[in-house]
Amino acid sequence: MIHQPPGSTVGTESSTQDLPAVAVPSHAPAPQRQSRRWRQALLVVVPALLIAGGLRWLSRDQPQPAQQAVPAPVQPRLQAVSALGRLTPEGDVRRLAAPSGAMGAMPRVSELLVEVGDQVQQGQLLARFDNQADAQADLNVAKATINSLERREQLLRGDVERYLELQELGAISLEGLELRQLKLLALQQELALARAELARQQVKLPDSELRAPFAGTVLSIAARPGERAGADGVLQLGRSNAMQALLEVYESDVDRVRIGQRVRLESENGGFDGTLRGRVIRVDPQVQQRGVLSTDPTADTDARVIEVRVALDPEDAARVSSLTGLRLIARLQP
Repeated sequence: MIHQPPGSTVGTESSTQDLPAVAVPSHAPAPQRQSRRWRQALLVVVPALLIAGGLRWLSRDQPQPAQQAVPAPVQPRLQAVSALGRLTPEGDVRRLAAPSGAMGAMPRVSELLVEVGDQVQQGQLLARFDNQADAQADLNVAKATINSLERREQLLRGDVERYLELQELGAISLEGLELRQLKLLALQQELALARAELARQQVKLPDSELRAPFAGTVLSIAARPGERAGADGVLQLGRSNAMQALLEVYESDVDRVRIGQRVRLESENGGFDGTLRGRVIRVDPQVQQRGVLSTDPTADTDARVIEVRVALDPEDAARVSSLTGLRLIARLQP
C-alpha cells in the first residue's frame, strides 16, 4: 500500500479512478418519499381500524335467543255427575207394625183412623187392634180387685184396732188379736199383688193401639180392619215436612262427590215442573247393587252404586212433600 502524504491530490485522484463509483444520494426524490409516507400511514391506520372494528363487533348487542313460550298447564275440566234417585222423607220411611200377641200371633186391626196422605202429629192415635177389648177388660178387673181389697183392708184394720183395745182391757185373749193381725197382713200382701197386676195391665193396654212416633205423612197402608199385620206392618209413616233425595251414584264417579256439593234434580217422568235444588249431606260408605232402575232398556242393571243423600232446599221440599218415592234424575255440580 502506498501512503500519500497529506495534501497530496495525485494519489487521491488515482485511487478514485480505480474504485467503482457508488452513487449515494443524500435526498430521495419527492415521489418516493410520498409513497413511503402512505405505506407508513397504512401500516398504522389499517391495524387501528381493524382493532376498532373488532372491538365494535365484540361490543355489539348480542341477539337474545328467542324464548320459547311455556305452555300453561292444562287443568282437567271437571264434569258434572249424573245419577238416578228417588224422593224420600227425612230419616227414610218408618214401617209401623202391630204388637205381638199370645204365642207370637199378631192381632187383627179392628179400627183404622187414618188414610194415605193424612198428616199426623206425634202421639196421634192411628189404629186399634182386636186385643184392646181383652186388655181393657183385664185392666178393669185389676181396678175392681184393688177397690175390693182396699175396702176389706179398711174394715179389717178397724177390727184389729178394736181387738187391741179389748186386749188391753183384758176382755179378750192375745190369740184373738194376733189372728186378726195375721189376716190384715195377708190382705195387705194380696192388695200389693193386685196393684202390681194393675200396673202390668196399664203397660199392656197401649199395645192394643197404634200411635204415631213422630209428626209426618201416612205413605201407605198395609193392613185394613179385619186383617192381621204381616211383614209390611200396618202402615208406613214418613217425615214429609223435610224431604230428601236418595241418589245412586256409580262407584266410578264417587270420587267426584263431596259433602255440601250442590245438586239439581228433575223428575224422570214429569212428576213436577222445573227443577229442585239441594246439597249433599251424606255419602254412604257401602257399595251395593243399584235399586232404582232406569227406564232405558240398555242400562246396566247390575251396576254397583253408592247411596248419596241430598237435603232439598226448604222451598223445594214443600213443593214435593206429597211425592214420596218419585223417580229423579240428578246432576251434581262440579
